[in-house]
Amino acid sequence: MTSPPPLPPSASYAGCTVEPLDGDCFCITLDASALRDEMQSQLRDPDLMTWLDERLPTLFSARPVFITHAQQERMVEIIRAVTSVVALPGFREAVLARSPAIARHAPGGALSVFFGYDFHVTAETLGLIEINTNAGGAMLNTVLARAQHRCCPSLPDPAPAAAAMEAAIVAMFRNEWRVSNRTGPLRCIAIVDEAPARQYLYPEFVLFQRLFRQHGLQAVIADPSELTLHRGVLRQGDTAIDLVYNRLTDFSLETPGNGVLREAYLQHAVVLTPHPQAHALYADKRNLALLSDESTLQALGVPAATRDILLSGVPRTELVTPANAERLWRERGGLFFKPATGFGSRAAYRGDKLTRRTWDDIRAGDYVAQAIVTPGQRPLSRQTGSQTLKFDIRNYVYDGGVQWSAARLYQGQTTNFRTPGGGFAPVYLRIPS
Repeated sequence: MTSPPPLPPSASYAGCTVEPLDGDCFCITLDASALRDEMQSQLRDPDLMTWLDERLPTLFSARPVFITHAQQERMVEIIRAVTSVVALPGFREAVLARSPAIARHAPGGALSVFFGYDFHVTAETLGLIEINTNAGGAMLNTVLARAQHRCCPSLPDPAPAAAAMEAAIVAMFRNEWRVSNRTGPLRCIAIVDEAPARQYLYPEFVLFQRLFRQHGLQAVIADPSELTLHRGVLRQGDTAIDLVYNRLTDFSLETPGNGVLREAYLQHAVVLTPHPQAHALYADKRNLALLSDESTLQALGVPAATRDILLSGVPRTELVTPANAERLWRERGGLFFKPATGFGSRAAYRGDKLTRRTWDDIRAGDYVAQAIVTPGQRPLSRQTGSQTLKFDIRNYVYDGGVQWSAARLYQGQTTNFRTPGGGFAPVYLRIPS
């Protein structure tokens, strides 16, 4: 497992004191030409390079984000605490009882790849905003790391960490195959999403395909409609598929177009990762209501120390119900409303921005209300009135361990890749003196 590259405790960064770097340091670390060269060497496709040129101003930020060792350790503590609670039989029973039937299907041992634990982090506060089970961007962040300009000698070279992350990614997929107790070697991975070439992060699929092939694995990119299942073997054309890297946002495989993949999963004809059970246990936002409620945690038998970590690190969350709707409307200024099974900040709203019409939709839908945790702020220059972007920290996690941390800079109510100067940014960690 890798972690953000550290800064020496006494280091200066381009003439700035180490703390608070986010407020004092405005140097540009992204070498855009190096990023383009790195993508060109890996993608080798003019159309995909056009994609990069169009999105570069909003997909990759030119400025890094800095966090302290204590903040990183706090996030790791919360991640471990969540993992320990999800492992409890009582928690699993409560969650799976209200989940789609496919979530109760035993996944055959697979742990699920690329969990994304998203945090808001400031000097005063830190809170787990949500958990995702198909977090995108990991491969893009390794490319971004290699394109970082060392604007002072104390900034570590991130290239070795990027190489270690890529090796960890391949090892993770091989481990998914191993823990699923499959006979024979892992031979072919299919990266599956609906109309993959039209997906916003499609070039990342190509980067994954190239990485797998570099390590001796066959890799294909497929729409689920291209898959067939015959005599217990999942195929794309003549190619037999052992493992599916699932990038679909149909988390329960309910749509008719995903029927073949669903049947292959239910028949254990393929290792599917991430899988529906992982989404139900981790990414359903109703789970945050369990993880942030002391009486529920006590009833589950969660140790006091773990309860303290969760209650201070997971913002208070509750389901929107007819019984509490009027109270939540009155308290909306301090709340964020999210669809229970949503993703990518879709249909999520800050309470102080709500209209009555939107509130009616929330009341009729399946929503949670989460106490607002202020996001970090990243000024882009010293000039008075200059642009300041919000940021969150995404921890890519496998089997309870943090593999990589990245920031996402943005403007607006929620994270997005539409803000000039925003997008993915490297995270640097200060070692305490």
